[in-house]
Amino acid sequence: MKLGQTLLLIFGCFTLGTVAFASAPTNLDREFWVTIGQDAALQVEKSFGFKYASNEKIEFTNGITVMKVRESEMDQISHVMHDKFHRCGGFIGHDSLDEALEWANNDSERFSAKTMNFTDYSINQGDNVRAMMTELSATNITNTIQRLATFKNRYYKSQTGQDSQKLVKETWETLVQGRTDAKVEFFRHTGWPQPSVILTLAGSERPQDIIVLGGHGDSISGYFGDRSANHAPGADDNASGIATLTEVVRVLMTSSYRPKHTIKFMAYAAEEVGLWGSKEVAQQAKRENQNIIGVMQLDMTNYKGSSDLDIVLMSDFTNAEQNAFMGRLIDEYVKVPWGQDRCGYACSDHASWHGQGFPASMPFEARMNEMNRRIHTPQDTIDLSGNNAQHALKFAKLGVAFAVELDN
Repeated sequence: MKLGQTLLLIFGCFTLGTVAFASAPTNLDREFWVTIGQDAALQVEKSFGFKYASNEKIEFTNGITVMKVRESEMDQISHVMHDKFHRCGGFIGHDSLDEALEWANNDSERFSAKTMNFTDYSINQGDNVRAMMTELSATNITNTIQRLATFKNRYYKSQTGQDSQKLVKETWETLVQGRTDAKVEFFRHTGWPQPSVILTLAGSERPQDIIVLGGHGDSISGYFGDRSANHAPGADDNASGIATLTEVVRVLMTSSYRPKHTIKFMAYAAEEVGLWGSKEVAQQAKRENQNIIGVMQLDMTNYKGSSDLDIVLMSDFTNAEQNAFMGRLIDEYVKVPWGQDRCGYACSDHASWHGQGFPASMPFEARMNEMNRRIHTPQDTIDLSGNNAQHALKFAKLGVAFAVELDN
């Protein structure tokens, strides 16, 4: 244990409203560890505490807390992060204490991921980008959102969560049909049934250099009980991000774009319960020494909550140089007002890449305190965005610009 950590034991049982969280553990209720911001850890304790008498909690001087929880508590933590901190995620799940401690201690790589210049951030593909942008369709994005929102939920443990990822895979396979440089695969996870989906466009000149555009494919609703049975259309969170990525893929394909670097599109599993899917994908990339030169996370793109800003770049747990590049891309191509905000620890899948030392950015639909308040409920439907995807279209434009300019 490093200097600056304090080991605490949490005792007792607390309640949230009139609901007591004091049920006995079951053999199916596995123990996990989470890394979470200290502000959020305190709120989790305040809101509902822990079910069991001696859960360890380790606080770090860098503002991260490591806590032991049970699988049944992951959904409750997700609710607290949304309700109290307005974050889609907000914590990272770990299979062991050693992994959690390594993640919390990984300051040097996180600092590098925040400050290093990973590649050439020049902008010189104006003709190509603008031609592709004219082909982007808000109607196509709307249709994909609606298709994904028809599933009862896309929960990481549910059959519909598996079926929705199968739909994403089949849709992407259709888009790249006939391309010998493209493949779409499931990334299978051992701890839960929902797979992640990865589309790979192999680079023609520098295939070892990889650009990642991703978003999470799962949805969640309700606070207690069997969430596999709950209605979670997740139109904004995060059918909008997956639909935006899908439209970027479609336009790259119809434009017959052949990337120099490898470009990967990813629909991550199990983001809502601790960034599980993206964490495993990013960990594999690190183990294999993959050269990830840029990561763009699209998590909620279609609710215009800020009247004066269209795109908000998250400044924390992201790369400053790449964020500056994003800002220049917005000015050059999207031409909408943009700003910056802070998202908080592990608020979405970009944190998984950042934690492994890779450069990540997260353009978001609004300031955090002005985001869609209906996420994680049955009311997260596209009618909250006027039954159209005009706001998400701006993020599709940014996605095309990011992929093409970073590739050249």
